[in-house]
Amino acid sequence: MSRHRGQFKPDHDQPYELSRSRVENFIRCPACFYMQQVEGIQFPSIPGFNINEATDILLKRDFDELRGTGKSHQFLEEIGYGHLSPFAHEHFELWTQSLHFGAENRMNMVHEPTNLKISGGLDDVWVNAKTGLLHIVDYKSTSQKSPDKAITLDDRWKAAYKRQMDLYVWVMRQKGFDVSSEGYFLYCDGDRFSEYHFLGKDSAAMRFKMQLIPYEVNTAWIEPTLMKIKECLHIKDRPNHSPECEYGQFLLAAA
Repeated sequence: MSRHRGQFKPDHDQPYELSRSRVENFIRCPACFYMQQVEGIQFPSIPGFNINEATDILLKRDFDELRGTGKSHQFLEEIGYGHLSPFAHEHFELWTQSLHFGAENRMNMVHEPTNLKISGGLDDVWVNAKTGLLHIVDYKSTSQKSPDKAITLDDRWKAAYKRQMDLYVWVMRQKGFDVSSEGYFLYCDGDRFSEYHFLGKDSAAMRFKMQLIPYEVNTAWIEPTLMKIKECLHIKDRPNHSPECEYGQFLLAAA
């Protein structure tokens, strides 16, 4: 039987594949979600965040050197988190690949009540030497526009970051792993304020201030949201756009 992905087909009996980002799309605006998943309307694409992708790759490369050794990174030791070390697992690389949805042993699971297959791509997993629990880690990159301003998770738009972490913890627990309720955001903050030379003789190097932000996950919203998604997929008429939806405001103005 073929995989059930792309445009939703009500009579398809295979689990319908939804990425973590598509779940977030539903939360932001059920109408936009419906247009994509049910009506098959493709939204305009946006440019990729290549610098962010580069910092992700470099961070993972550093942690991969220690993965499975039981040793912590000197950055973690310096800030009092020396009990955390990169977790090694035979399927770890598959967990980090968000684009290979159908591969076995991926970071995905089927939610039986809705027949939805939820998936995503992890940045990292650390193991706690004190508790034996796993901690989900998400790499983030930014460049603060004010000097000496600490990064927080309080910005309204960062609610999506929190839900991302929530969902990854939930999926890993469904897969049978003992995952802590404390996740971590590892932030790279491009330093534009310190006095240093950016351009050298043959290359340029930007410094980053690093910050580790603990986050207490909340998975209570996930299953009710999946039930609402199932309901949305089966309705005959497109729901209304969320009041904050920019696409909905554009379509209204254009009409």
